[in-house]
Amino acid sequence: MLELLSFGDQGWGDEMLLAGLMTILVSLSSVCLGLLIGVILASFKLSKSRILKLIAEVYTTVVRGVPELLVIYLLFFGGSSAVMYFAKMFGYDGYIELNAFTIGTFAVGAISGAYSTEVIRGAILAVPKGQFEVGETLGMSKFQMNLRIIFPQVARLALPGIGNVWQITLKDTSLISVTALVEIMRQAKVAAASEHEPFVFYTTAIVLYLLITTGSNKFFNRAEKKFSKGFVIEEST
Repeated sequence: MLELLSFGDQGWGDEMLLAGLMTILVSLSSVCLGLLIGVILASFKLSKSRILKLIAEVYTTVVRGVPELLVIYLLFFGGSSAVMYFAKMFGYDGYIELNAFTIGTFAVGAISGAYSTEVIRGAILAVPKGQFEVGETLGMSKFQMNLRIIFPQVARLALPGIGNVWQITLKDTSLISVTALVEIMRQAKVAAASEHEPFVFYTTAIVLYLLITTGSNKFFNRAEKKFSKGFVIEEST
């Protein structure tokens, strides 16, 4: 087992480590994209426009209501076709193959965005209405009020939910092995097939995921304590 997981030409240790780094990179990229989608769609859901509310509601319902693997398949196999279709409209008839990292990030980010939307919407609704009134009383513009008063509170309230979304996103990256992107699951599968030792490499994959999730939990726990510092004291007074 130690020989199989050693570093260098004789082992798979360095390949598994690089696959772990790729998993983290895809997860970070997907969560950032998901948060961007979440902010936009949360604002849609809280707007007075019925059309914007409908768009956000349809998106979150569809993405959360179908299997994550189906979303990945749709973007992976249908993404290139869609891009080529639009390219033909501009006179380009060549074949376009999308990068596996790009497809994986967009697919997992789209899933993450559906969950992030509800987390952010809930955090915004949890901010007391008096906070908005204070901003208006001080003569702040909407931008200033959101930046200085609302956003810091939303960030604190949404942080636990974002931590859960991160864990979901991290595990969803295992599904993008179908795109041939070499992340933990893809590398474990290749190594297991090559060495005929599935137990060794899939156990290694489990350990890598647990290390990343454990480190992530510690990070979010510290972040929650930092953002909540003084909040309990303020409430008690």
